[in-house]
Amino acid sequence: MSKVLAKKAQKKDALYNAAFDLFTRKDDSDTSISDIAKKAGVGKGTFYLYFKDKYDIKNKLVARKAHSIIQKAGEALAAADIPGLEDKLIFLVDNVIDQLSGNPALLRFISKNLSWGIFKNAMTEENGEIDENYTYVLDLLMENAKETHTDPDILIYLIVELVGSSIYGSILYSEPVSIEELKPHLFNTIRLLTRAKEK
Repeated sequence: MSKVLAKKAQKKDALYNAAFDLFTRKDDSDTSISDIAKKAGVGKGTFYLYFKDKYDIKNKLVARKAHSIIQKAGEALAAADIPGLEDKLIFLVDNVIDQLSGNPALLRFISKNLSWGIFKNAMTEENGEIDENYTYVLDLLMENAKETHTDPDILIYLIVELVGSSIYGSILYSEPVSIEELKPHLFNTIRLLTRAKEK
């Protein structure tokens, strides 16, 4: 990578880091582009080289954080060598839950802002191509699965929505129960969803 490209990447990373710090400590309305640029140590004009507005950086930041979580879970899944789609899904979801349990600020940020569209964007590279990590994780889930499924993307969508909406209160507030108490119920529901999508 050339020095110019390295410097641009460094500035963009600084903007992402500053935005994450500010968005996890303050409301959106209390965070300005000037705040983000100042914290990143760049000019406001530099911000606009990379992002349209503060909502653009927030959405890209959610996608970036979600991408990192999925990538780590996918790597762990590949190393675990688990057979069967249901068990792979449970392993993957358990890994994601554990990552989010260990980082409440990230959980709050992602849970408030993650939608299916942003999740899909997390799996899409900046040039519009589907990230190989997304297809890699999907391929890992489906390889050697005895079951055949209709619309695996819909199955993943349902699981993302289910997990995203159900873990927040359990991790942060143990409501309605702790996350460890919730997991067996959540995993059973994922198994039922998976079976419902079989051909």
